[in-house]
Amino acid sequence: MEFISQELDDYVCDHTDIESDLLKELNRETNVKVLNPRMLSGHYQGRVLSMLSKMIQPNRILELGTYTGYSALCLAEGLTENGRLITVDVNPELEEMVDKYIQKSPFKNQIQQIIGNGMDVIPTLNEEFDIVFIDADKRNYAAYYDLVFDKVRKGGYIISDNVLWSGKVVNEYEKSDLDTKILKDFNAQLHNDPRVENVLLPIRDGLMIVRKIQ
Repeated sequence: MEFISQELDDYVCDHTDIESDLLKELNRETNVKVLNPRMLSGHYQGRVLSMLSKMIQPNRILELGTYTGYSALCLAEGLTENGRLITVDVNPELEEMVDKYIQKSPFKNQIQQIIGNGMDVIPTLNEEFDIVFIDADKRNYAAYYDLVFDKVRKGGYIISDNVLWSGKVVNEYEKSDLDTKILKDFNAQLHNDPRVENVLLPIRDGLMIVRKIQ
């Protein structure tokens, strides 16, 4: 769904810092070789994630949903000198491709890739996170949020992608469309959570940002 005109969207992208050569290469390879390249964060959203990370200056980041590693590399740009990013994905088929780009990046010693189900992995992580980025299977968004919440420091951030779901959250949808209902309920859950403050940004497919206040 286009939230602004293509002309205005082009203008926004033209006046946003360009992606690095490495990210351009990853972007191209994802679009040529990988199923559902629309899942890639891409240039504009990637620069937003990078800027947010640089503003927060995180020591620890957890990403749920690696895909081809684009968003992980963007978020890693804001890590402290001794910071670390853990990225988790259930799909082993993309592990080699992701690792290739991690190893070519300046963050090869700061990014840890874990192949596994986030529901199983999260309880094993003995870390306190400054940022958690949720971009995995939508039907477990609420469960991921609940699992990571106590692992996020006070003042830390949880960012969830695709929360506008191509605009379906405000349109009529079939009762059988469970994903849309789940995301509507998830947005309401976060908005009404007294432990956080939140803002929903209409960037690409929607980024819900919550800051833990208690």
